[in-house]
Amino acid sequence: MKPVRIAVIGVGYIGSRHARKVASLAESSGEVTLAGVADIDFRRASQQALRLRTLAASDGRDLHSLADAAIVAVPTVAHFDVVREALERGLDVLVEKPMAASIREGEELISVARSGGRLLQVGHIEHFNAVMPAIREHIDHPRFIEAHRLGPFTERAADVDVVRDLMIHDIDIIQQLLGEAPRRVEAVGVPVVTDKVDVAHARLEFPGGCVASLTASRVSPTPTRKLRVYQRDAFFAIDFLEQSASLYRPAEGEIEVDAEENATSSGIGVEELKIDPEDAMETQLRAFVRAVRTRKQTSASGADGLGALRTALRVFEAMSFAHEEP
Repeated sequence: MKPVRIAVIGVGYIGSRHARKVASLAESSGEVTLAGVADIDFRRASQQALRLRTLAASDGRDLHSLADAAIVAVPTVAHFDVVREALERGLDVLVEKPMAASIREGEELISVARSGGRLLQVGHIEHFNAVMPAIREHIDHPRFIEAHRLGPFTERAADVDVVRDLMIHDIDIIQQLLGEAPRRVEAVGVPVVTDKVDVAHARLEFPGGCVASLTASRVSPTPTRKLRVYQRDAFFAIDFLEQSASLYRPAEGEIEVDAEENATSSGIGVEELKIDPEDAMETQLRAFVRAVRTRKQTSASGADGLGALRTALRVFEAMSFAHEEP
């Protein structure tokens, strides 16, 4: 079986990680080869190419004829042109989130992929976090969800607001768990270190009755990626960074009392769900390669990415000052 030839277009912080994963998979399994790396900063592309023993280019189009698929990690404003050109040249594409700068662009990319029989996967990496399979089987009509996704400021994604940078991950997760988009959105956001929103809070009401509270910040000192899901008789505490999940539900039996007549149980039992930690980016890459080979896409599709983008833009538009943004 021939290896899938993958070009990585855009090798900044995220793109360079993608390139390393492709090179590592090539060395460990031979399933893929790194066809080359491209970046508008040719010096950066050359440094990565030298390190990973591949070709360098300043324009991703120069790698199209050498590849079967492309991973696109350029700034969001350039996603549409770069992804469309790759799709039209017959490549399958994994594009970082958000998939495009607008709904219209996202819809057109899906159309181009469909008409050409190409795969379009979006880099919603939490789809591939090891906690997701563990919690999906326990989800039963959640009524309330709260998410906190916080981290320190970096220049990595300063071209978009924190909603499309960070909160979009939790929007995507929640919509996948519930199987629907919100019917009502309320939000507030504050620019802190950039001219875009750096801290945001949103309240989403879903047709099925669930309410979600989401907070995202890229000016917080400590990275946090946590989700709590509350449903009848149970709730989950999920930590995406630690790849851990706890299930809380009423304990069986009576509450024990110690010698000093202090209750030693709150009546809530805790079950640590069994999770085998994995490298989510590697799992994402393997899923992409498998989809390329089988022509069957199971998650993080263009439609998933568009759904998350649509809600993210609704969150931004719900902010009272949104009309003042450039």
